[in-house]
Amino acid sequence: MKKFNIRKVLDGLTAASSSSSATAQPGTPRENDVIQETLQSEHFQLCKTVRHGFPYQPSSMAFDPVQKILAVGTQNGALRLFGRAGVECYCQHESGAAVIQLQFLINEGALVSALADDSIHLWNLRQKIPAILHSLKFNRERITYCHLPFQSKWLYIGTERGNIHIVNVESFTLSGYVIMWNKAIELSTKTHPGPVVHISDNPMDEGKLLIGFECGVVVLWDLKCKKADYRYNYDEAIHSVAWHHEGKQFVCSHSDGTLTTWNIRAQAKSAQIITPHGKQPKDGKKPEPCKPILKVEYKTTRAGDPFMILSGGLSYDTVGRRACLTVMHGKSTAVLEMDYPIVDFLTLCETPYPNDFQEPYAVVVLLEKDLVVIDLGQIGYPIFENPYPLTIHESPVTCCEYFVDCPAELIPALYSVGSRQKRQGYSKKEWPISGGNWGQGTQSYPEIIITGHADGSIKFWDASALMLQVLYKLKTAKVFERARSKEEKANTDIVEEDPFAIQTLSWCPESRMLCVAGVSAHVIIYRFSKQEITTEVVQLLEVRMQCEFSDGDSPDPGGDQTPTLPTPGASSSPQESEPPTQPSTGSNSSDGPRDNKPCLQVRSSPLKQSPGYQVELVIQLVWVSGEPPQPITSLAINSSYGLVVFGNSNGLAVVDYLQKTLLLNMGTSELYSPSDPYQRQPRSPRKTRQPSGATLDSNDGSNTSEDRCKSPTSGSTSPCNSDDERKQKFIEKDAKDNAFTRSRSSSVTSIDRESREAISSFHFCESFPRKTDSVVSPCLLVGTTQGTVMMVALSLPPPGDHRLQQPVGISSCGTLVTLKGGILTMALLDATGTLLPPSYEPWYDPNASDEEKEKSRRRRPASPPSTQEGQDSQFAVLCSEKQAKVVAMPSQTRIYKHNITESSFVLRADVVQMAGAYCIACFCANGHIMTLSLPSLRPLLDVNYLPLTDMRIARTFCFSNLGQALYLTSPTEIQRITYSQETCDNRQEMLSELFTPVETPEAPNKGFFKGLFGGGAQSLDREDLFGETGAGKASRSLAQHIPGPGGMEGMKGAASGIVGDLARARIALDERGQKLGELEDRTAAMMSSADSFSKHAHDMMLKYKDKKWYQL
Repeated sequence: MKKFNIRKVLDGLTAASSSSSATAQPGTPRENDVIQETLQSEHFQLCKTVRHGFPYQPSSMAFDPVQKILAVGTQNGALRLFGRAGVECYCQHESGAAVIQLQFLINEGALVSALADDSIHLWNLRQKIPAILHSLKFNRERITYCHLPFQSKWLYIGTERGNIHIVNVESFTLSGYVIMWNKAIELSTKTHPGPVVHISDNPMDEGKLLIGFECGVVVLWDLKCKKADYRYNYDEAIHSVAWHHEGKQFVCSHSDGTLTTWNIRAQAKSAQIITPHGKQPKDGKKPEPCKPILKVEYKTTRAGDPFMILSGGLSYDTVGRRACLTVMHGKSTAVLEMDYPIVDFLTLCETPYPNDFQEPYAVVVLLEKDLVVIDLGQIGYPIFENPYPLTIHESPVTCCEYFVDCPAELIPALYSVGSRQKRQGYSKKEWPISGGNWGQGTQSYPEIIITGHADGSIKFWDASALMLQVLYKLKTAKVFERARSKEEKANTDIVEEDPFAIQTLSWCPESRMLCVAGVSAHVIIYRFSKQEITTEVVQLLEVRMQCEFSDGDSPDPGGDQTPTLPTPGASSSPQESEPPTQPSTGSNSSDGPRDNKPCLQVRSSPLKQSPGYQVELVIQLVWVSGEPPQPITSLAINSSYGLVVFGNSNGLAVVDYLQKTLLLNMGTSELYSPSDPYQRQPRSPRKTRQPSGATLDSNDGSNTSEDRCKSPTSGSTSPCNSDDERKQKFIEKDAKDNAFTRSRSSSVTSIDRESREAISSFHFCESFPRKTDSVVSPCLLVGTTQGTVMMVALSLPPPGDHRLQQPVGISSCGTLVTLKGGILTMALLDATGTLLPPSYEPWYDPNASDEEKEKSRRRRPASPPSTQEGQDSQFAVLCSEKQAKVVAMPSQTRIYKHNITESSFVLRADVVQMAGAYCIACFCANGHIMTLSLPSLRPLLDVNYLPLTDMRIARTFCFSNLGQALYLTSPTEIQRITYSQETCDNRQEMLSELFTPVETPEAPNKGFFKGLFGGGAQSLDREDLFGETGAGKASRSLAQHIPGPGGMEGMKGAASGIVGDLARARIALDERGQKLGELEDRTAAMMSSADSFSKHAHDMMLKYKDKKWYQL
């Protein structure tokens, strides 16, 4: 355990420390004041843990009917595997090529994937983190279709040239047996049949292979004789083929919306042609062509009519109609509309054997942005309730926060109010994808993820134990009136789309207070209640924030005597007490500039508020002289003080949400004291200065703004350095990527917004506002985009009735310290290095009785540490985009400094708890994740994890306690990572298990006559046919074999141990016993037949024994 002396400056760790830091100053800790730092580098390791959400851009799907595991492949080479609720797995193909097809080795714990780069891969699913065992890369032909028969090790691969190759999935080697396209089609055919679009073996005869070519030709190929038995021709292109389980019929779906049914022995003409969605003309002509039927499945039932399920095939006159799945059962046809286009669908059946009655019970439909499972066993085909967290992207995620080790009662409270929001009408049956087992993790602490969305909704998720489940959904848009017309919308909104989008949020888990800021410059404060209420009038506070400054002296006298009233250029109008009656300048005129108008209209009708989060107060920034309010850049709430503070590029505002009043509305420049050495005037891109004493309103009229924002060719130069320019490009890219951040106002450009000093972060605390203070008091730390940290003192009335009647005093205490880059996070440590969290008020139900309120409503005592003048007892931790500093309080002496990055900048930084101690966790734009010890700022971890390729990652990345972090890795998926060595070591135990030993169902019994006369399923010795002995070796240049980390048997044994060995031995015995049983059944049938024949012969002999020949 290493000890660090606060008196010393980094012990030589940072050579860039200034000499002034090392000199002894009044208030510097004595030499025997040491903080023992327990965190070391070995406590940290970075790894991914789990990925949640809907697979982004899905492309294919497969299902193991015995293991009951679903696999989904995507266009970027990802694999997502799903079992029962909470059993999920993510894998990635290195090439990143699209997954075009997936095939399970049913009940073998293995999966074959075919990719668009003409490679096939064998995945071992018997281990918690699946791995590739073998790969095969085709060089000369493009893969179009794969088929792996049940309980076979020979994989058929169809290609774009129309050929079929055969691969041994155990060794991943090619067989010398090849079906060439020119031998499959008729010799008289002059044109190429096109790519192979379907391969399947006859359910009753493994020796007969059905091959579908794109042009419309279907061939039944005899594998033993190596010739085509039958050829079936149709004029329209084929998309898919499906067998009847008896192997005497098959159905083809075509590009003109028709289904053709063929008897295998009648190749001249199809037995039936139907157009499910075609209009039947009265004159008996062919129905009008429809859209292609992309897939058809033909499933039989023992007791009733077969099911025919298809996607596509709608009439061309249904323009704009949503994608549909059609279920044809007997004489009824059900058309099920989907919310998104259909990528693929699979029918789940009771048996894995293709030669038995299929007994379908559900259909899994993979949509572009959803996964739907339909119950075929209930009238009306209801859908199953999906247990997976696939609705993260229901509306695009705009912000994200992660809370680890929350109060234990919080998740049950959110679940109880969220359970009332669930839809009705789901299937009553259990979710059919039920394979796998949960992990045996030791993590037991509650975790909550909060996501803000573009439609104004906020979702609370239970993220405990590597799972994810939605708890509660809050719709903030309910507070506002909806725009009734396009003109009305154009006149009110400042963003083109999503005016309710969530920009940032602040949540206090202990008090359950929630504060959200939206893109329309609105802030909503919510309280949590278990009781339903109806709010007659939503309380509204309108705030006018504008930036007024001069290029000379600061307009504010500053210092410790800063007035607590709003500045003259700012006003507030609480709607509930004093609505503005006089019209503002130009507000009623269509040609004048808009003024004193909010962007959104708060609803005037009564608002019914269900149990959960209920509106306490709405704050809206208003237009100023034709300019829209600037976006809110930072936000904080404190339940103990009853205050909300928010800031933007114009300044900050403090609101007392208990008294519903605006306490402070001040420009950033006014927070500086006049003698402040760090004072900056807001920068302007222009070189020419305003005349001395002239006041320029940065939002006053479009001419001034346009003049101020002239292009660089007009002689103006930007004061930004190279880092600022890089950051500016970053911000502009974000604006292009996200529609909800774009403003309609063209007079305030991004470079002008950047030139102002905006508020970037807040931190409520109990500290020493001034150097001379010896007792802590409520404070607010304010951080700006130009690296200044300022202290604001808060004077709170006594709790109780006085708090609701007396005003809160606020005074600015000037600059505490400056850093390079914008301030990202601030925190406070005590003399022992322990984090001092902001004080809070315990939760109470605002709608409960007064007695219950008084019981639970006790202000948490802020335990001020006893301190003497001249002795520091706190440390302020400050982190910016470039560096971190630790400052002793109250002396305000900088004792540690660390330059985090020179070439890049930090996007997210948080002070987090790890292994019983605290550190700073940082994520840089160059992809590095770093941690620094506290208070000495020693580098503990620096990993180049994720080069930033998308602003979505920057917007959603967040750290939390106990080594947890997350970000939105795609528009639909959350990636969770850990930077804790302990969690990385325990990850194997925590992850869910996909493969579980399950008995393969028994094969269907053959009837007596089928066994006697050979009418049952015909088996085929594929080893003799496709093996090297019978078929020879394949061309080496055709495909390249790439071995995985180990052989299949070795990997199986390593992954599953004795249990797996026993399971495989049992399966082998079952297979051997099954073959012996079949032989015994046939022998018994023949003996029975012989006995019967002998008996009949004996009876005949007795009957005619004594009769003469003429009596016969």
